[in-house]
Parts: sequence; C-alpha cells; structure tokens
Amino acid sequence: MLDLKFIRENVAAVRRAAEVKRVNLDLDELLRVDRELQDLKGRTEAMQAERNQNAKLVPRATQGERPALIQKGKDLGESLRALEPELRAHEDALRQLLLQVPQIPHASVPLGQGDADNVELRRGGHLPAFDFAPKDHVALLEQHGWADPERVARVSGSRSYLLKGEGARLEWAILTLALDVLSERGFEMLSTTALVRPETFVASGHFPGGEDQVYKIEGQELMLAGTSEVPVNSLYAGEILPEDLLPLRYAAYSGAFRSEAGSAGRDVRGLIRVHEFKKVEQYVLMQADEEAALAMFAALLGNAEAILQSLELPYRVVQNCTGDMGAGKVLMYDIETWVPSEGLYRETHSCSYLGDWQARRTGLRYKDAGGKIHFAHTLNNTGIAAPRILVPFLENHQLSDGRIRVPEALRPYLGGKEVLGREQE
Repeated sequence: MLDLKFIRENVAAVRRAAEVKRVNLDLDELLRVDRELQDLKGRTEAMQAERNQNAKLVPRATQGERPALIQKGKDLGESLRALEPELRAHEDALRQLLLQVPQIPHASVPLGQGDADNVELRRGGHLPAFDFAPKDHVALLEQHGWADPERVARVSGSRSYLLKGEGARLEWAILTLALDVLSERGFEMLSTTALVRPETFVASGHFPGGEDQVYKIEGQELMLAGTSEVPVNSLYAGEILPEDLLPLRYAAYSGAFRSEAGSAGRDVRGLIRVHEFKKVEQYVLMQADEEAALAMFAALLGNAEAILQSLELPYRVVQNCTGDMGAGKVLMYDIETWVPSEGLYRETHSCSYLGDWQARRTGLRYKDAGGKIHFAHTLNNTGIAAPRILVPFLENHQLSDGRIRVPEALRPYLGGKEVLGREQE
C-alpha cells in the first residue's frame, strides 16, 4: 500500500497509476471513507477529552453538582461506545481500499496494456543453428526415458511432472548451480517452506486479487505459496531492524505451487506450465533509498543473466509496460529464454522493485543512526525455476542424435559429463 498522506496529497498521480496499471480502484470512495474516518476520530477525541475533563470535576464538585457530572460522564461513555462500531467499520473499509492502491510506476516504464507492449532492451547468448530437424523438449524427454507423464498423471492429475534418471539429476544440477552463483555474490541461502498463512499473501501483495491462483489446505489456516517471496517477505513482519543489518539478501529455495486458474488449454504439453515446481528466488530487504535500490535491481537482474550465461542459453531482457507489471511494482523487467521448437522467447525470470509498497503492508521497518524509523524497500527476482528452465535447456543443447550437450559450467554438478542421454535408435 501507499502512505495515506501521500495519497491525499497526490490524488492525480494515484488515479493515473491505477489507470495505466489497469487496477480497479475507486479512489473517490477511498477519499470519502478517509474523510469520514477523520471526522469520526475527531468526534471521538473531543468526547474523550470532554469525559476526562468532566471526570476531573467530580471530586471537587458539591454534593448537589456531583450527580449531574456523574450522569454526564456516563452519557459520554455511552456515546463513545455507540461510535465505536462505526469507527471500526470505517477503519476496516479504509484498509481494504488501501490494499487496492497501486504503486506509482517509475518514469521509465512504457505505457501499455499487456505483454505485447513490453519493450525489448537487449539480447544475450546466441541462437542455435541446427543442421538437423530439432526436437521439442517432450520428444527429447521421451527419447531418454527421463519423464513419465502418464503414470504421474494417474497419481497427481494433469499438469504434474515426474523426472527420472539423468533428467532428475539435470534439474537438481541447474538448481544447485544457481544457488552457488548467488552464494558467491553474497546472498544467504534459505531453504524455506511453501506452507504459509493467508495474511502473508496480503503482506506480499498477492492478495487481494490473486486468490484463485493459490491452493488452500482444507480445515487449516494454511495455503501453498507460488514463490518463496511470500514467506520470506514476512520473516521480519512487524519488527524494527537496525539499519546496519541491511541490506538482507536471500537466495531462497522452496517448492512452489500455483493452481493456474484461467489458463485452461494453455501450454498443457510438457514442462512449461505445471502446478508444482521448484524455485530459487532472490529477495532483498534494504534501506529506503531509491538510487541504491535501482542499483540493487540491476544487480539482481545481472545475477539472473549470469546464471543463464553459465547455462549457455540465449535470452532477451524486456521492460514490462504499465499494464503488465503488477500493482505493487515500481519497475519490472522479465527475462525470456529462447525455445527453438516454438521459435520464440518464453518468460523464465521476473525482476521487480516495489519501493515501500510491500513493506507498508508487511510492517518491514528499520531504525537509522539518528533513531528515525523508516519503512524498508523490497526487491525480488527469479534465480531459476524448474522444470520450466529445462524446456529451453534441452532444446537449445540437443545434438543431432538427440543427446544433450552439457555446458562447461554445469559439468561439475553432473560428475564431469559432457553429454547426457542416449543416441536415438
């Protein structure tokens, strides 16, 4: 959420942010509820002051004056109690409206409606030049016996996956390489749970609005997160950290779960869009300094690019437009990796800077050297997500006989192997 004082003083900017981000926000209703709440608080404070003043008069009053003063105190107490439900209702209504207020996008963000309006910034790596008819990742998995989609579907339903043998080892090797790259760059590794309380989704900004994407545990106040950003963002909820502890930089590894509601018929084949996957997420909690945060944003993006470069995968970096960046983002870039069988780049990484929008929801604060308390700034970026990354990996590194070439940086994680799989019979 944004600071309420900022909203009051920058109505046009907030209204414009909601418009360009396609956020359904009734800003006029928010301002009306805010005015009414301020009036209710003013009336409450005036009555409380009057009741306190009246109470001071009682001990000094004469026998004849005292009953009237006592009655007045009771009447004021009743009036205050009568106002309390209305006051609470307005506070709750205002909070729900504030949770819908989008972050103001950075001045560099292009205007647009969706991903078709994102702007390509640069490309990395080299597209493969095959002198044979390349296979898609499903055919490659089948050739090597690295997947068993029929059996796992009987166990777990559609959009589930199971990797076997060298396929499973390859997934683990890529995840481990990503963790090592981030560790070498000063990120502390976390192995965290995907089980979280509903309020953590509100804190991270996934609720309200993303409820249909989340699996709920029946009979318990627990849900399954689609990224470790959700639990990690709430680790320090409500605390006031010393500034010298910042920035906190985490490489958080966890399972991830997404219902993929609304995606029926899309990417149903293979490993592109599955319900459960594994993810290494970069998460940073830092000082409220936009210049330093933008430098950190560039560093997070650079980390993800370094991982893709180690995997020798061709990719491009795109800047997300206003309509494709999410309500809480100040700035957002995607990295898309080349998928030869489709002849296009597919999103594999997403880098986001949220200013203090997430911190205000979560209560992430720190105290500076002068004793002043600030809301922190937060950033996050995919380190790697599997099995999706296997789609471009297998397809880009396939050889004419269907085997898979192992990039040099990955070989130590696979026992020194230079090639995986078996030749096509």
